[in-house]
Amino acid sequence: MTAEPPDRHRFLIGSANPGKLREYREILAGLDVELVSPAELDPVPPEPREDADTFAANATAKARAYSLASGLATIADDSGLEVYALRGAPGIRSRRFFGEDATAHERNERLLAMLEGVEDRSARFVCVTALASPDGHVELFEGEVHGEMAEAPRGEGGFGYDPIFVIAGDGRTMAELSAEEKHRISHRGLAGAKLRSRLASGWPA
Repeated sequence: MTAEPPDRHRFLIGSANPGKLREYREILAGLDVELVSPAELDPVPPEPREDADTFAANATAKARAYSLASGLATIADDSGLEVYALRGAPGIRSRRFFGEDATAHERNERLLAMLEGVEDRSARFVCVTALASPDGHVELFEGEVHGEMAEAPRGEGGFGYDPIFVIAGDGRTMAELSAEEKHRISHRGLAGAKLRSRLASGWPA
């Protein structure tokens, strides 16, 4: 009988964002996997640069870099908010669009200020999740949700731009959903459901 490779069911969530770490742990709950964050490793792997021009390229680069540095299969994503009236901004620079040190509250307030008086407030959230093995193999899982920008922040849940994104056909912001509701319809939840199915099928076989 062939011995099972070490750490086969141990995955690194390649992110320093506590909101993402929490959501992936919730989305993948119940699977026979152990999920660890970069901060739990010794040494702590450096946070990769995010300088590609697509969500898929950034997710791939992050997953590969973390996997190579840690020796663990790694889950990493790149996600963002695209506002059509702003030609897709903040887009792949969603977290850094208003500066590295801007808080989530500041980002929301500044984005809403840019949309003052704008009638077409259509937008979408996009997420591309990458699953990388230490040998460089990568698989991608995508999810998106359409909606529009709120007039003012609403809700206490979620993180990031969630309080100012109104879900199409629902009327609530992403921050007004329970965690379970959010994972069913959000961009990360939809990408995560595809990832979950892949892991349950016996990845990497």
